[in-house]
Amino acid sequence: MPNYVKIFLDGYSGYASYVWNEITNPSWHNYFYWLIAVSLFFFFLEWFKPWRANQAKFRKDFWLDAFYMFFNFFLFSLVIYNAASDVVVNFFNHHVLQFTGVDLQSINPIRTWPMWAVLLLGFVVRDFVQWWTHRLLHQVNFLWEFHKVHHSVEQMGFAAHLRYHWMETVVYRSIEYIPLALLGIGLYDFFIIHIFTLAIGHYNHSNLTVSGRVTGSLLGGALGLLIAIRAFDIHLVEPNASVLLIAGVMIAMILLGFFVLGPVMKIVFNHPEMHIWHHAYNLPEDRQKGVNFGLSLALWDYIFRTVYIPYNGKDIKLGFPGVNHFPSSFKTQILHGFRMKSK
Repeated sequence: MPNYVKIFLDGYSGYASYVWNEITNPSWHNYFYWLIAVSLFFFFLEWFKPWRANQAKFRKDFWLDAFYMFFNFFLFSLVIYNAASDVVVNFFNHHVLQFTGVDLQSINPIRTWPMWAVLLLGFVVRDFVQWWTHRLLHQVNFLWEFHKVHHSVEQMGFAAHLRYHWMETVVYRSIEYIPLALLGIGLYDFFIIHIFTLAIGHYNHSNLTVSGRVTGSLLGGALGLLIAIRAFDIHLVEPNASVLLIAGVMIAMILLGFFVLGPVMKIVFNHPEMHIWHHAYNLPEDRQKGVNFGLSLALWDYIFRTVYIPYNGKDIKLGFPGVNHFPSSFKTQILHGFRMKSK
């Protein structure tokens, strides 16, 4: 029988070297700099075109959220995915092979799919699993205590996306790894999905409001960039044509996003005007366990009738009853849920 502890540790080993390599070797595949680039993009947009113009440039708890940004997304996501997915694949392969003689991964049909189809499937499956997990965090009282850290945000901005208790990482990843690993979603695939959802999450929490056509254009451009980079990586084009390729594909995809995706963007994807209500201090009497649970896709809330956008919520009060007594420092927040109760 495989040693699952050793498999996990082998996948997680060399982490200090990994971190240092990420910082000292910028590249298209470097999560550290993608995180900084996406964050700076929304940071400057909030400064120059804020939805709530009277909100301070460095809003309340901005620096706390900035610290969470690196603590949560950089330290706990990609490497643990790699280690845990190795364990899941080995566990299921071993037991299925033992009882049936069938190697699941060798007959996995998506191994022959084009990359765009694998990424789309992985994105939709992951978001669906996360939607239900998010509802679980609101429904189960002891999980809600951890989730309160995220809902303790009282002024919204892009970095609020990444303020959450480390136990949420354990809950989300434990649940989402199994279907993704069994589907055969590899680390590189997960990396692309992760960056895409990072950008959507930053946008959902940002102090911005833009039309669906604008976000459709941005989505088209991002997809165009990924398509062009991927084509360059697998040598479909010559290196000296890479700039022209990237520019041409991005322009075509931007136009496609503007005209085709634009009209439906705010129904398909989550957005600030929708997500602000998820953080509302005052919820409807019949929905005290939460509304608008979507992380990236808004579709699930429309399908399962949890959508709630009564009016423009630009200036609504955020938080939850008792938020003014909630722990306010990083140290006390990461201990909350174990030995501390909010008043």
